[in-house]
Amino acid sequence: MYSVNLTESYFPAQGDEPAAMTIGEMLQKSVDAAPDMPALKELGYDGAIGRTWTYKELQADAERLARALASRHAEGARIAVYANNVPEWVLLELACGLAGVILVTVNPAYQKRELKYVLEQSRSEAIYYVADFRGNPMQDIADSVCDEIPAIKHRILLTDHDALYAGADQGELRSPKPDDAVQIQYTSGTTGFPKGALLHHNGLVRNGIDAMTRGGVKPGDVFVHNMPLFHTTGCAILVLGGFGTQSTMLLAPMFDPAMIVRVIEREKARFILGVPTMLVALIHEVRQSGGDMSSVECIMSGGSMVPPQLCRDALETLGAPIQIVYGQTETSPVLTQAWHADSEGDLTQTIGQPVAYTEISIRDPNSNAVIPIGEQGEICARAYSVMLGYNDNPEATAATIDSEGWLHTGDLGRMDPRGYVKITGRVKEMIIRGGENLFPAEIENAMLEHDAIDEVAVVGVPDEKWGEQVACFIRSESDHAFSPEELKAFVRERLSPQKTPAYWVQVTDWPLTGSGKIRKFKLAEEFEAGEHTPIG
Repeated sequence: MYSVNLTESYFPAQGDEPAAMTIGEMLQKSVDAAPDMPALKELGYDGAIGRTWTYKELQADAERLARALASRHAEGARIAVYANNVPEWVLLELACGLAGVILVTVNPAYQKRELKYVLEQSRSEAIYYVADFRGNPMQDIADSVCDEIPAIKHRILLTDHDALYAGADQGELRSPKPDDAVQIQYTSGTTGFPKGALLHHNGLVRNGIDAMTRGGVKPGDVFVHNMPLFHTTGCAILVLGGFGTQSTMLLAPMFDPAMIVRVIEREKARFILGVPTMLVALIHEVRQSGGDMSSVECIMSGGSMVPPQLCRDALETLGAPIQIVYGQTETSPVLTQAWHADSEGDLTQTIGQPVAYTEISIRDPNSNAVIPIGEQGEICARAYSVMLGYNDNPEATAATIDSEGWLHTGDLGRMDPRGYVKITGRVKEMIIRGGENLFPAEIENAMLEHDAIDEVAVVGVPDEKWGEQVACFIRSESDHAFSPEELKAFVRERLSPQKTPAYWVQVTDWPLTGSGKIRKFKLAEEFEAGEHTPIG
């Protein structure tokens, strides 16, 4: 824990910031330290070990792929990856860093309209994909979308190694700088239109290493990677942080509690990272199967607060307390993090202290002034990890990062004299469901395409398992008889599954503000009080 005694809600950066680093420099440092240590092991859907790489082998394959990328993409080109957790995704991430190419990460659950938007907004010139995942025909979706985008020059299956590594004998490695862009990750705002956060080498590399180090990860530690790679948690904290700490990653193709527990027991994994809903599932599985979790010493979680009972259950069943992390895509991602030795109160009622080399302040949303200790305001950050900006969106960048370099998170919170922060609400209307950020306007825009729907309001409502669930309120002038099945099918044609509302409510009028805007918080309060009956 950092020892401070603050008098205002401003936490100064702690520690002497180390030299900035690129992905290639991080990888070289780990190869120098542990060339023959296992770096990456592929897990099958049954948990069996597939292909494996030492740090030396990982670097060799990443460099080979980087040369292939350099042979077909100019420096600074944008290429999209549309795949689940496969080793080629990881190699592509490293290779982009070595080739000076910008990787655009895409959720493998995306459907046509979502994928098309990301490809066009990012100005991607290629897509690297898998054929399908969990019933989603990704190759068919991508090919259909790319037929409509002339800028897409290459479509390459990650499993087609002849195509993937073509040109490796012709390209040359490049030497990007630590502050050069290396990824674009999409995150939505209150408008519902996704914004591409332009992230740089040093932010992703250092933040991953710092988060894993505070999380207790040491050289040689084994961990199962079951977070989606397209998130900063998956590709920054676990991939770059994992490799930067010279640990061994067991890459799971997807989250399967029974398989994960078997692998942890067999491989003696020491570290676990998962959103609270994942940890609940793992605890349930261990209690059912009697799996041996004695190797586990460190558990990290984020995306939503950790209930006290979950922390106690994790300590009892998994053998370690849960350290919470807080951040956002725009900050690569971690801003605050608990310490391993924190009390249960700090572990469950705060989001910890700021991470190293990071300034955090709580500011008045109106005046932008730092407020006194204990008062509520907007959480703001100034750090090496802050994005370069939103891709091709200077207005949104200026609205998020002020003239003094402070990034405004949109979250409300309080800071105590020790610098521990509590989340108290959100300036934005974002819904956090099981660690996934969902944005009402995107869902509303999709539902308004329904001929029989005149007005829509989407809100988050409390849920014991997921933290929040999506409730969609609709108003119709017609006498159309809506059913949950019809509405679900309609939205699933347009958006990925996790954005599907759990509750559908038909209303005849709205609670309105004086200016005629729908009072969404009132709808949520009324729903929680049982004043609305869901359709069906």
